[in-house]
Amino acid sequence: MKPYVKRQKNDAADAEAICEAVTRATMRFVETKTPEQQSCLMLHRTRHLFIRQQTAVINAIRAHLAEFGVVAPVGRNGVEALLEVIADPNDKRVPEVARVCLAALGAQLRRCKEQILEFDRMIMAWHRSSETSKRLDAIPGVGPALATALVASVADPRAFRSGRNFSAWIGLVPKQHSSGGKERLGSIS
Repeated sequence: MKPYVKRQKNDAADAEAICEAVTRATMRFVETKTPEQQSCLMLHRTRHLFIRQQTAVINAIRAHLAEFGVVAPVGRNGVEALLEVIADPNDKRVPEVARVCLAALGAQLRRCKEQILEFDRMIMAWHRSSETSKRLDAIPGVGPALATALVASVADPRAFRSGRNFSAWIGLVPKQHSSGGKERLGSIS
């Protein structure tokens, strides 16, 4: 609405700008999402938040144990080895106070993993209940998580004139080989 605001920003000026914009023939409107789509998007965002928290807890456990000289390989097995060190009261490399703190982090990590698995089950259930999501899942490289996220994000696919417009909307842009004011767009990689 910014191009249609004539004076400083306030509610009345914003309302006038909205009325002006709606009268324009070339104005494009955003389709509203259904409550089911909104809830699926919330499910994906919450799952993503828990994954970030899981990564933060794993990094904290690794960093704290590294201060005591306990290092493990990168990956799931390495974290499990660190959790075994924390759980072993006979391992004298980690002081008792630190062990209590690390055990709390280990418990939080387990809760994050359980919550992520629960969200994955909910995403799969939503996927199975959506015919559009199942059709998208048949495309090579598209799984249930991506299919449900697309179905939840796009209220009306007919709003896009082409696949290229849809690609730009989700952030996939073509390679550019431009020089000297001459634009040469390649394919989307």
